Amino acid sequence: MNTTISPENYEIFFDRELSWINFNLRVLEEARNENNPVLERLKFLCISESNLDEFYMVRVAGVRERITSGFEEKGLTGLSSAEILKEISTKAADFIKIQYDTLSSIILPDLEKNNFHIIQNTIELKKDDIAFLKIYYKEEVSDILTPLAIDTSHPFPHILNKSLNLAITLMEKDDKTGRDLFAMVQVPSVLPRFIELPRDGQKRRFFPLERIIELHLSDLFYGMQVKEIHAFKITRDSDISIREDNAGDLLSTVKKELKNRTWGDAVRLDLSSNTPIIVRSILKEALALQDYEIMEVNNIINLTDLMYFYNLSDAPHLKFPVIIPKNIMSEHDLDRVFSIIRKGDLLFHHPFDTFQAVEDLLKFASLDPKVLAIKMTLYRTSGDSPIIQYLKQAAENGKQVTVLVELKARFDEERNIMWAQRLEDSGVHVVYGVVGMKVHCKMLLIVRRETDKLRRYVHLSTGNYNSATAKFYTDLSLFTKNEDITDEVSSLFNVMTSFAKMPKFKTLSVAPLYLRDDVITFILRESEIAKKGEKGYIFMKMNSLVDPDVVLALYEASCAGVKVDLVIRGICCLRPGVKGLSENITVRSIVGRYLEHSRIYMYYNRGHNNLYLASADCMPRNFYKRIEVMFPITDSNNKKRIFKIIELILKDNIKARLLGSDGIYTKVVPDSDLPIDSQIELQKI
Repeated sequence: MNTTISPENYEIFFDRELSWINFNLRVLEEARNENNPVLERLKFLCISESNLDEFYMVRVAGVRERITSGFEEKGLTGLSSAEILKEISTKAADFIKIQYDTLSSIILPDLEKNNFHIIQNTIELKKDDIAFLKIYYKEEVSDILTPLAIDTSHPFPHILNKSLNLAITLMEKDDKTGRDLFAMVQVPSVLPRFIELPRDGQKRRFFPLERIIELHLSDLFYGMQVKEIHAFKITRDSDISIREDNAGDLLSTVKKELKNRTWGDAVRLDLSSNTPIIVRSILKEALALQDYEIMEVNNIINLTDLMYFYNLSDAPHLKFPVIIPKNIMSEHDLDRVFSIIRKGDLLFHHPFDTFQAVEDLLKFASLDPKVLAIKMTLYRTSGDSPIIQYLKQAAENGKQVTVLVELKARFDEERNIMWAQRLEDSGVHVVYGVVGMKVHCKMLLIVRRETDKLRRYVHLSTGNYNSATAKFYTDLSLFTKNEDITDEVSSLFNVMTSFAKMPKFKTLSVAPLYLRDDVITFILRESEIAKKGEKGYIFMKMNSLVDPDVVLALYEASCAGVKVDLVIRGICCLRPGVKGLSENITVRSIVGRYLEHSRIYMYYNRGHNNLYLASADCMPRNFYKRIEVMFPITDSNNKKRIFKIIELILKDNIKARLLGSDGIYTKVVPDSDLPIDSQIELQKI
């Protein structure tokens, strides 16, 4: 291999999009892992489907747009957009085959062993079942359905993104010509996808909604003979693009673009594998798709609907054991929490430490008469977030409350608009992001009048203020009164809410101006130390590694003799283990019951062990298109705890996979004497 360290050397990178597919394969591996309880395997299968849909709605849609617009920009590996799209389609088709093999040969049989039976063949229905379904159809389904004929006077309808539909071929009963007619019915998403039939002893039986509709299609098409029925799902381009320099009112502009999202071009068609050519051709032409963008499936279309079974409340034995997170705050009275923080920084490792601690602090701050002001960034939050309630409560109690709500948080735009408007109604000063940037940093600032002076308290995090995802995302967060940090956080809030220019901070490293350069500076410093014959070491943990400049700097560090441990859950464009280039670099990916989300950056620096947490991955979008914050951990006890976290992650031999120079991930072989699942062990520290 040519080991020239240059962005023009295509051989030293992996492609971003294809690397993502490899990540989703690792998710799918967990669905096939028989050491996981069956409903957890089902959940991993559903996640792999949801991931694939979003990948098509955003990333694949972007590749297609570059092709149709004639804008050609080769990726890190030198592939053209057309080459990448075809490679994606090939890998996606293979991926979908594995998904459905997993469903048919592994998960459904295991569900049946545990008395969960999904009936898909009407032959299995008993006479009483048919009577039960007829009543259900008449009372719950029939009035919702709308049959749509497709002919010269009935043009092809707009079909909603990711909706389940039935393509139906018909003929008139007295038509001697044998001419086929074509119609469609959308399976209503307002109803459960699976209907539970009366129990047969211990066996629980479920029947898909689309099959109920199929049984009663003669009611919809009176006087017609139904010949064939085939299910399909369309995935559409769902990314939104906002020219903020032309947007007079960002809130109105985002609302308008959200309406346009439902009209995006089709980017993929999932179709029953036995669908006749004529039906396939009609759909292909109507949706302007290529053959390689049509995926044939041989079982239940839209696998995410199978989460219905995971969410059943009476099968805990088929899931991971429930883990009760620790609540450090419960050890102290809330009215003493600020004095506790003054004694030393508090570090939380979610979900092992409960996210409720963050909510409790905000709740107390909203009630505390000594608290004068609260400032906060909100990128994503949960549907029933108590954080919103506490911010409203603080404003109603007369405190100065300012919240930066990121309207452009992908697929959370509508929710954020709703929260923003409710906050404004309560007197909160809401700032709708920053022009040209996404506010992705996670910061909370509390200003409190104490006996001697006004004092600031700050919470910084690697993850969102979202109590729902905090239960299954691993993140680190910090409460601090360290004035080096609190002063700069206060200044950064002022930058984001005004026309002030962003300064170069001494303690925080902030994107879009300085974060990338600081990361590269720290990497190259280790290189210079190693060149002098001293120890050089770098540890980085993040979701994705894409930025070419960071990759090149890590190659230089490896060549200088620096040992580099990377823990990259998802996309990794760096090629490890190449002689003369990256033989000192190891890349791990950990996929387990929790989604690895924390970003940790550690540089040995002659034993100083400089340790940082961040809201950012090493990606161009994080470095140049977002406001991100990387912050230091200086308290010795907190550093020791994070070093223990790092140690356990690097010892993981159950959920860890190592990336080879060929792009293939290989599971670490567990030591029979000392198997270590880091996500289990981390509950103990």
